[in-house]
Amino acid sequence: VEVAAGGSPPLQHKLSLPYQAPQVPFGSIFLGGVPAATGAHRCAGEIHGFKGCIRDFQVNSQELFLIDEALGGRNVENCKVPVCDYQPCRNGGTCISDAENWFCECPKLYSGKLCQFATCAGNPCGHGATCVPKSSRDAVCLCPYGRSGILCTDAVSISQPNFSGTDAFGYTSFLAYSTIPNVSFSHEFLLKFQLANHHSALQDNLIFFTGQKGQGLNGDDFLELGLRRGRVVYSYNLGSGTATITSEPLDLTLHLHVVHLGRHLREGWLKVDEQQNRSITAPGRLVGLNVFSQFYLGGYGEYTPELLPKGLRFRSSFEGCIFDVQVRSSVQQEFRRPGAPAGQPSSGRSVGQCRDSPCSLIRCRNGGECRARGATVYCDCLPGWKGAFCTEAVSVCDPEHDPPHLCKQGGTCVPLPSGYTCHCPLGTAGAYCEQG
Repeated sequence: VEVAAGGSPPLQHKLSLPYQAPQVPFGSIFLGGVPAATGAHRCAGEIHGFKGCIRDFQVNSQELFLIDEALGGRNVENCKVPVCDYQPCRNGGTCISDAENWFCECPKLYSGKLCQFATCAGNPCGHGATCVPKSSRDAVCLCPYGRSGILCTDAVSISQPNFSGTDAFGYTSFLAYSTIPNVSFSHEFLLKFQLANHHSALQDNLIFFTGQKGQGLNGDDFLELGLRRGRVVYSYNLGSGTATITSEPLDLTLHLHVVHLGRHLREGWLKVDEQQNRSITAPGRLVGLNVFSQFYLGGYGEYTPELLPKGLRFRSSFEGCIFDVQVRSSVQQEFRRPGAPAGQPSSGRSVGQCRDSPCSLIRCRNGGECRARGATVYCDCLPGWKGAFCTEAVSVCDPEHDPPHLCKQGGTCVPLPSGYTCHCPLGTAGAYCEQG
């Protein structure tokens, strides 16, 4: 309950109120005071009614309209406190008021008197999945490593990870492994990859990354591999400048591409498929690579590339399958898979099994189209339909409805068998609550 007493700014208080389930006819909630006829004064001593303003009332996440849903009342007046001066609207809502009334104009995906309800507030996703609003009512679950399905409830075994690039919500698919040890002075990587059949898979895509931003006088130390305009790009920074090697254009007639790269002190080299080996020397005088972050494969956990060091900052994650990643820190060692235990990622998002699509298990209705991003899957509904499988018709009062309803000034749209009506808040009138 949000209250303002004596003209002071609204404060949020949690009040314990006697509550009787709605289906019990004799149960009542008394707000602000208690009628003498209830006999409550005989149990609790002298009762003094509340003096101040009560603006928002909610029981078990259900909003109650203070005036419109009241069964009775006495000595209640309009609150004179200028509500919008105290910015009551949450989640970026805009407060609009006149001399008699106020309401919050909510941004997309939020609703409620104070814009306090969000699509993912009651997260339906399982197993630690990332919940992303698809509309004001529907959510998409971005599945963690080892899970798939609409709500990420299905277990999936991944031996050849399939990455899906950056999704429609701005998140990248990725796997994260524990920090690769002992790569300060030398490292060598082997891997194979198969590209998705999309033009975007060749344009600006990260294959792997480890490193961190520099602090103070220290530079960015990082190691990364990616694709840009059809070429493999290998880049590293030892703290005194970035060294970059770019391959010849990939032969797209090859089904599988093989990458072999390495570095010893400042000297680095790259070999792709049957192309000639290319080498480079890092600028500056530093010879050690100091990285402490996890090893990211296919993408990155951060939401935007700007959070990464000042490398090439590939704009998307990898699109396709990556096979047989191996690493060693010296020529005397054997190659091993990243992770601890070897080959086991510590986390991941939207990664599926190569050549398998979760859409084979999903049937979208009413013309909806299944969208699979690695292990993440959802139905993209045609206009007029919503829900996880596009089985629910969009109501005339839903935000997705085109055209939108015309209720003004915080009026609540209530659907009717034919059309709708506007439930107007106190202080407004008219068919669309447009009158003060």
